[in-house]
Amino acid sequence: MSIDAEPFAAGTFQASSPADGTPRTLSLGALELETGGRLPQVQLAFQTWGRLDAQGSNAVLVLHALTGDAHVADGPEDSDGWWRDLVGPGRVIDTERFFVVAPAALGGCAGTTGPASPAPDGRPWGSRFPFVTLRDMASAEHALLGHLGIEAWHTVIGGSMGGARALEWAASYPERVRRCAVLASCAASTAEQIALSQIQVEAIRLDPAFDGGDYYEREDSGPVRGLGLARRLAHLSYRSEAELGQRFGREAQGEETPLGSADRERRGRYAVESYLDHQASKLVGRFDANAYLSITEALMSHDVGRGRGGVAAALGGLEGIEFLIAAVDSDRLYLPEQSEEIVAALPGEVSVDYIRSPIGHDGFLTSAATQLEPPLRRLLG
Repeated sequence: MSIDAEPFAAGTFQASSPADGTPRTLSLGALELETGGRLPQVQLAFQTWGRLDAQGSNAVLVLHALTGDAHVADGPEDSDGWWRDLVGPGRVIDTERFFVVAPAALGGCAGTTGPASPAPDGRPWGSRFPFVTLRDMASAEHALLGHLGIEAWHTVIGGSMGGARALEWAASYPERVRRCAVLASCAASTAEQIALSQIQVEAIRLDPAFDGGDYYEREDSGPVRGLGLARRLAHLSYRSEAELGQRFGREAQGEETPLGSADRERRGRYAVESYLDHQASKLVGRFDANAYLSITEALMSHDVGRGRGGVAAALGGLEGIEFLIAAVDSDRLYLPEQSEEIVAALPGEVSVDYIRSPIGHDGFLTSAATQLEPPLRRLLG
């Protein structure tokens, strides 16, 4: 892998750096992939907040979840970041103290090279985009260290897929990670997690508008129905049964009447149906279906112990890294037991910090800033 952009010397990415939250792109050149594939040219999108100190020692890498992006904190024109309660001036990850770096994942559609990006022939990669793994994502992101003049990350933190990426970072580059926070994630995707993902993948592929992944020149909007269905299933796993029952129960959506017609196509919706429709609509308006396939399959492949003698061997040798492992007590996607399995494999005295939330997996987004503030401040030092 080569880096075409001019790197900074250690600790010099300060006065001339762009405004906080400004989208930036780093050209990496060719990237050799874990499974033998190759991308001849990779662009890595990222954003930064704060300033790197003279020693280059205050850099925090924040890794997003499945359909997230690099905009983790507030940026130009007061645009809200997706983890703004946790990252920003005076917040737990204080951008007046830390230099925060957030990259967009390889294979996605948030600026980093993915299936919708142009291939060498100028056409979108589409069905030709190679299979990538979380390990490939970390490999691409590794270039940020040299480019920004950072010797090692002060902390790497992520939730859900971001947590899996953080754990992969620690195992792949232990000399480059001093602290690691893994929220609502696991050491290896389970059979059930793979099965849930496979249904989402098939929902997209079975959409008639998918065209085998080469739908970019279609006059319609492409496989939006399949992508919407995938999002409905995914979002259901992000929330808890108790929360859905409390919020929606069996209530009708507004004036719609679920039992109002013998014509199934004309019946009204339950409120929970409308909620899932809304979540699907939001995603299809901003996300590429091929990118959803790419990163979902990458997450299906997640196994920090692959090629390293298993999870216990991969994590057991990470004595030089300080860890924070957190779980959401009502999570039904990444079960709390999976966080317990991580701490059991790590060296030293590590325990699971719990987010107590009725909403399920998404509690890592809504409640981390408040409920994990004490352990995160201890970790950050």
